[in-house]
Amino acid sequence: MTNFNRVFVIGVGMTDFKRCELDIKTLAQLAASAALEDAGVDYNSVEQAYCGYINGMSTLGQQSLYGIGMTGIPVFNVHNNCSTGSTALYLAYNAIRSGVNDCILALGFEKMQKGALEDQLPGLEEIARQTAKAKKAPIAARMFGDAGRAHMEKYGTKAESFGKIAVKNHLHSVNNPRSQYREECTLDEVMASRMIHDPLTLLQACPTSDGGAAAVVVSESWLKKNPRPGAVEIAAMALTTDRTKDYQRGAIGMVGIGMCERAANEVYELSGIGPQDVQVIELHDCFSTAELIAYEGLGLCAEGEGEKLVEEGACTYGGRWVVNPSGGLLSKGHPIGATGLAQCAELVWQLRGQAEKRQVDNVHAALQHNLGLGGACVVAMYRNA
Repeated sequence: MTNFNRVFVIGVGMTDFKRCELDIKTLAQLAASAALEDAGVDYNSVEQAYCGYINGMSTLGQQSLYGIGMTGIPVFNVHNNCSTGSTALYLAYNAIRSGVNDCILALGFEKMQKGALEDQLPGLEEIARQTAKAKKAPIAARMFGDAGRAHMEKYGTKAESFGKIAVKNHLHSVNNPRSQYREECTLDEVMASRMIHDPLTLLQACPTSDGGAAAVVVSESWLKKNPRPGAVEIAAMALTTDRTKDYQRGAIGMVGIGMCERAANEVYELSGIGPQDVQVIELHDCFSTAELIAYEGLGLCAEGEGEKLVEEGACTYGGRWVVNPSGGLLSKGHPIGATGLAQCAELVWQLRGQAEKRQVDNVHAALQHNLGLGGACVVAMYRNA
């Protein structure tokens, strides 16, 4: 049996998530510098870097990091749709776990344009033309809206239950100083906001965002030589892609539930930690329907029972878990390349007890879920070192 190294996060950093005047390289440098400072290491100690973004020139990772130092290390540019940031972290995790490196920087950043992704990303021009001609909602909204309606038809889920997820995450974001939005909203306001694609209204969709986030990841041997009191272990991590039979599950299968199930089960088996052992979760709520479907994919409940968790208040403070204490993508924001690493940062802060007013009580284990349609799903389990 192969022996793998244990993997630890010793530093995290994150910019504010909001539309801003800063250029993309500056956002990347601010996040990377914050993570290095938090880790207490110099950039010269970093042996490799994985840089995630979806919009920009092919060497934007190098060009961004050159503003911190030109040390000649390998720099890999990562693009994996909305799971880009967590994919960069996954690559760093595997390089440490396999013994290739002892100290790696994972970095994600994005400077987004307003509007649908198909309007701004190369290769999606035909989808953009068809969407505009038919005067339809953006394709992601159509897919997650269709998945929500399928859940309603199959399991009797109410549109208001999806709306309550948006209310919860906007409430959580009030206590996150880095969140793009920090205002509460009522269920009436959510349901009355502009319809995007039934059942999704505007307040049930993530905003256009700019930002960066980063993590410094090290091996156990590195940590023993250079102790860090704030180290958090990545107990397990998995990345999955679609299977043909996933799409045979209809609209719900098209938005990644199969990928989520397989990644989660792999992580639970590898870590020996199940969803019942977790106190806090950061998951991919690009739309409110995505969060409810992820409850089921992650095994927080049986398929078809996600609405029960919403109605029981199981996923907020005082409930079984606190899901998206950061405000999630719906309210914290979703600068695509940075999202997965921002989730990592939030969970590290929660495990350290550094999440200030949004701190969850007695956190021992934390779960991350980051989804990219097309597709890739990354799930990670964190625990106190």
